[in-house]
Amino acid sequence: MSPVAGPSLPTAKTIQVDTRGAMILDEESPETRDSRGIYFPNYIEPVSHIAVDIGGSLAKVIYFTRSTNPPSSPSQIATRGSTPSTLPTPLSSSPPNDSPISSPPAKHDRGALTPAVLEQCNGHGGGADLHDSLLRRASVQHFPGGSLNFERFETERIADCVAFLRTLIARSAAVNGVPLEEMRRGVKIIATGGGAHRFFALLADEVQVEVHREDEMACLIEGLKFITLIPDEVYYFSDELIHSVSHPQQPAPQSQPQLERPSPNPPKYAVTFVQDPVPQLPCLLVNIGSGVSIVKVDEDGSYERVSGTSLGGGTLWGLLSLLTPASTFDEMLALSEKGDNETVDMLVGDIYGADYSKLGLKSTMIASTFGKVFKKQGVRKGTFRAEDIAKSLLYAISNNIGQIAYMNAEKYNLDRIYFGGYFIRGHAATISTLSYAIRFWSKGTKRALFLRHEGFLGAIGAWIKNIGEGDEADG
Repeated sequence: MSPVAGPSLPTAKTIQVDTRGAMILDEESPETRDSRGIYFPNYIEPVSHIAVDIGGSLAKVIYFTRSTNPPSSPSQIATRGSTPSTLPTPLSSSPPNDSPISSPPAKHDRGALTPAVLEQCNGHGGGADLHDSLLRRASVQHFPGGSLNFERFETERIADCVAFLRTLIARSAAVNGVPLEEMRRGVKIIATGGGAHRFFALLADEVQVEVHREDEMACLIEGLKFITLIPDEVYYFSDELIHSVSHPQQPAPQSQPQLERPSPNPPKYAVTFVQDPVPQLPCLLVNIGSGVSIVKVDEDGSYERVSGTSLGGGTLWGLLSLLTPASTFDEMLALSEKGDNETVDMLVGDIYGADYSKLGLKSTMIASTFGKVFKKQGVRKGTFRAEDIAKSLLYAISNNIGQIAYMNAEKYNLDRIYFGGYFIRGHAATISTLSYAIRFWSKGTKRALFLRHEGFLGAIGAWIKNIGEGDEADG
């Protein structure tokens, strides 16, 4: 008697993500502070697709892996095929705020994808009348939860990303005991970003799976709507923390005027996390990658790109590549952490000798980026420290973005301003600069909000969009 094939999994368009009890896992290495996995203890539906967001600088990958047993604590990774060396540390109370990020991470072994066909049910046949009950029983027994995993690669090394995808699929086939060709038939790649078009043929030919393309902006908004529902995902800096990071040499002023605050009695010198998230629309999303896109999101989820600027992450990386020995963004951030921008920037105090109180300008405010470089014409070129240059340019780009974001939030009467994109990377100086700009220009009525998975919004949106809709494949 010929073997009876197991029941097929339901199509993607019927699946919804159960976020109840979701928790962000912590990782041992600071290299992965912006790409911690998210564990969903109550999610039982099958998923076998991979989302890829390929931008101008980085390619981001998201995939879901199952767990044979839920983790006993958030410190245990919830993936099959994981080794003790990949177990993350206990859930952190706040994102690390000082160590630089390396790209790509050194290890990419986080478990296996779900196969497209369930294993045979002990050799027994599955009639049509038993199909649903067998499917549900098998799903609950074998797939009782799991983790959403995050990876990143430099776009110029797209071959590394392709090799990772091939290895992930091959390992998944081996772990699940199914032929590689069968595994490939059940896996889809949902691609977004500019690279979804540029590398479409490469993905289809080299990975040998079905590839779909999704609109970049639509994925970005879907990603924001989903990720803000995860507890401890959204966070913001207190006013005191903003000041201590922006002005490390100066004590917080004691007699500053009281600003209206978005929340009562905010904690001092702290990162505050949103632990009981609810949909936060309408809002403004400021996505900072190589360039900057500013998107207005309405209460019903509709969106419009209302502004932007070409002075974004790519500008900072490019200028620092020319002006410093740093060759990666991580090295540039590390330089900025040791820098003193006052050696190259002209401050209000350099012009007036004190605060310009009538206009509300403190003596420590930057009046002209690189203004002292021009004034010190007798100083030989190359004598300014790379660390100081990096700090000055980081402030310049971040302040500019913050001011543009505020003006758009004011124009459209929006109080919630989310900053996303890989430019931020959990870097304290960047976060405090953007936060200070919003607080200063809004006179304390608006607050900058940040995301722990800030660089993965597009990839998250592609993953969610496929689960919720299931579109026709691109040809």
